Amino acid sequence: MAKKVKVSEMIELLHMEVLAGEAGLKRPITTGDLHRPGLEMAGYFNYHPRERIMMLGKTEITFMEMLTVGVRRNRVEQLCAPEETPCIIVTRGLDVPVELLEEANKQDLPVLRTQISTTIFASRLTGFLENKLAPSTTIHGVLVDVYGVGMLITGSSGIGKSETALELVKRGHRLIADDAVEIRQNGDKVLTGNAPELIRHLLEIRGVGIINVMTLFGAGAIRNVKKISVVVKLENWQQEKQYDRLGLDEELTRIIDTDLPLVTIPVRPGRNLAVIVEVAAMNYRLKRMGYNAALQFTNKLTESLNEDYEDFD
Repeated sequence: MAKKVKVSEMIELLHMEVLAGEAGLKRPITTGDLHRPGLEMAGYFNYHPRERIMMLGKTEITFMEMLTVGVRRNRVEQLCAPEETPCIIVTRGLDVPVELLEEANKQDLPVLRTQISTTIFASRLTGFLENKLAPSTTIHGVLVDVYGVGMLITGSSGIGKSETALELVKRGHRLIADDAVEIRQNGDKVLTGNAPELIRHLLEIRGVGIINVMTLFGAGAIRNVKKISVVVKLENWQQEKQYDRLGLDEELTRIIDTDLPLVTIPVRPGRNLAVIVEVAAMNYRLKRMGYNAALQFTNKLTESLNEDYEDFD
């Protein structure tokens, strides 16, 4: 189901003034795209994106003032008619034509005003809408920042996710979320994760209880939000399963609509999971810089075998 945000919520967070159409403040906003109706003011409504927020800056308001009263009223009637339009925003604190206010009140279409310039406000509004309308999900796991790489640690309950996160924090890395990770996907299919407000900075360790990481280890041990780059899956060691020992076969896992590298780590007594997660983070960074140890080893092995074969001939 597509996400929505009400006009009233946007007004509260971005501190705008309501000039008209107060009865329509519950209108839903369904897209983060904005539109400046310059061509519409000139009379061209063929491809009018009625579902978008309309923004009127100095150019549009000045052009409207140049129109005759009859033409101006006709244009604002067409602009305010669509029920899908969430609202009209006037920037720079400009005066709004009376015809627009009257028609907006008739159609219960909110007309809002801000003192901020059009370009700056459009940037802020786009960021707000992208955050609110972005596809999201919540995953059971732990999110940590290891050497600047967002590592999402998943696995069955009791496998050792929180204990691994605690060891990583002790080794100087940072915790973002434990137990529940709220994940959002932006327009570029980049995933970011954070902790729900209720459990932010908290870590649950069986046998000890809930600890506050920021209180115990300081503000440098936590982060509020982090881009997710790698998924680490902890699973109980299965004797009959063949695990990848070279790292040539890169697995992927999908979260929302984004594919991420998946590292599967078998768990059994004696394995230092925190160190393995650290190495996985460093290996990911090396691959991003163009160095693949497994591929280099395979190439060297092939060259060595070819040389031996030539000597045999």
